[in-house]
Amino acid sequence: MTKNGSKPKLKIIPLGGLHEIGKNTCVFEFNEEIMLLDAGLGFPTEGMHGVNIVLPDISYLQENRHRIQGMIVTHGHEDHIGGIPYHLREFDIPVIYGPRLAMALLEYKLAEAGVADRTELRTVGPRDMVRIGKHFLVEFIRNTHSMADSFTVAIHTPIGVVIHTGDFKIDHTPVDGEYFDFHRLAEHGEQGVLCLMSDSTNSEVSGFTPSESSVYPNLDRVIAQAPGRVLVTTFASSVHRINIILQLAQKNNRLVSILGRSMLNVIAHARNLGYIKCPESLLQPLHAIRSLPDDQILILTTGSQGEPLSAMTRIANKSHRQIKIRKGDTVVFSANPIPGNTISVVNTIDKLMKLGANVVYGRDKGIHVSGHGCQEDQKLMLGLTRPKFFLPVHGEHRMLIKHAQTAQSLGIPEENMVIVDNGDVVELSADSIRIASKVSSGIVLVDNAGLFHDRLLKERQQLAEDGVVTIAATIGWDGKLVAQPQLHLLGVVTGLESTHLQASVTQSMETILRDRFSEFSYCFENGEVEVDWEKLQAQLETTLGKQVRRLLQSKPMLVLLLQKLDFPDVPPSLPAVAETVKSRRTRTRPTAKVAS
Repeated sequence: MTKNGSKPKLKIIPLGGLHEIGKNTCVFEFNEEIMLLDAGLGFPTEGMHGVNIVLPDISYLQENRHRIQGMIVTHGHEDHIGGIPYHLREFDIPVIYGPRLAMALLEYKLAEAGVADRTELRTVGPRDMVRIGKHFLVEFIRNTHSMADSFTVAIHTPIGVVIHTGDFKIDHTPVDGEYFDFHRLAEHGEQGVLCLMSDSTNSEVSGFTPSESSVYPNLDRVIAQAPGRVLVTTFASSVHRINIILQLAQKNNRLVSILGRSMLNVIAHARNLGYIKCPESLLQPLHAIRSLPDDQILILTTGSQGEPLSAMTRIANKSHRQIKIRKGDTVVFSANPIPGNTISVVNTIDKLMKLGANVVYGRDKGIHVSGHGCQEDQKLMLGLTRPKFFLPVHGEHRMLIKHAQTAQSLGIPEENMVIVDNGDVVELSADSIRIASKVSSGIVLVDNAGLFHDRLLKERQQLAEDGVVTIAATIGWDGKLVAQPQLHLLGVVTGLESTHLQASVTQSMETILRDRFSEFSYCFENGEVEVDWEKLQAQLETTLGKQVRRLLQSKPMLVLLLQKLDFPDVPPSLPAVAETVKSRRTRTRPTAKVAS
């Protein structure tokens, strides 16, 4: 019991990774201590013009930075560690524990971002236990996933053990020989697991997820039968897949060149740590293999998701400086599109085919398997851990619902599980689970210039969908148009005569200035006139915006460029000024800052 007699509660607050794929970020709270689990990024959708990556809103962590005791990392995929450099710009994290490969990749990221001094990185191995603060004791349990060196974690808290699976599948023939530690999971199940938080990505798919090793014979056949160069694209972080591709290149007497910064970085770290093993002579720079026959070349590249700046996308767009597609090339997409990337991927495939490449892609080819467990994998996880409460995580809404239904079929009562969204505060006690409240959540967008507000995204979307109307006008000190406003339409589709639109806008401005200029101008006893140009411009923008949208039957962005002629140093005559503003009430100088 706590001091006030209530039962102690653990708070679990996901800030990303729910009702979506990506940016997995979770907060664990007990009393005044906070522990973080992963901090990933997401990738932009088609409508996010100019956005490079998407991050979760971490304002809750910024407000509670003094309570953060440390972080644990389950594995090194970007959707689990990619956000850490950005978060460290906002607050310190005393220590980050994680697997060797993830920590090696993270160390490079932090150094590149200039935030390496804001945390301490410590590596862990299977069954290692680390303490974070007073209330969290974390045990790392080896699992199998599409990325090497991946862990499930058992979080020991004062109210019981919470198991977070991380990303996982049940792979009985792992490429690296690192087997899923079922024994330790079963021991926890015997001793009692309070709550299981489990990966829901493939909860709609029946059966088991195939082993990573199952792609070997299919890729072997494609590479062996290719008459010319082979270009293979896959996730840069898919270390097991890359290892298989390098083995097959060696088997089929092909030398390998690597394109893409992220691919080069991951392979370098994985080789240093022993997760990728190949002779040094197999890997050659691009210029060194140009003189080889085409059937002795394999190029391993980024771009499996159609990313705009990736090597494969630039090759498809004929903008890559070193590689041009030619007839006889075989291009292999050893990855399935992430939800939201399908259009980009198929557009890239179309372009490659038009250039004469034979493109091998699709689920039916057996050249890609998921790193996430299907329904039978999920059932085995539930059966081994036998949790009292269940919290499906990592997936879109329908995936979370389906996973919960699977848990119910294994005997977990509906009232012992909750479906939560990012920002929901889950309160867990020894005998209850519920959604207690909500904290600030959402997304933060990043482009080449850095972070920007979602308001800018809305403006970019408006520009892309309906274009922009620019109105340039000059107004004199007497509140009259000096000349006819100039209109410019960019990206606006309309059958309206430009002269009609021009006349309508001019008439509206003249009417507003005639009838309402006095509301924004002030005449003082000494004859000085001041105008609140900001408020006047806001009024003009509101009125003209409505009019333009009505006339064009669309919603273009309106940009009003208002130039003002200052009050002359020597007015024509004070009586003339008085006559101009005679309808205005004389008043004391306003306190608000106004333009003159």
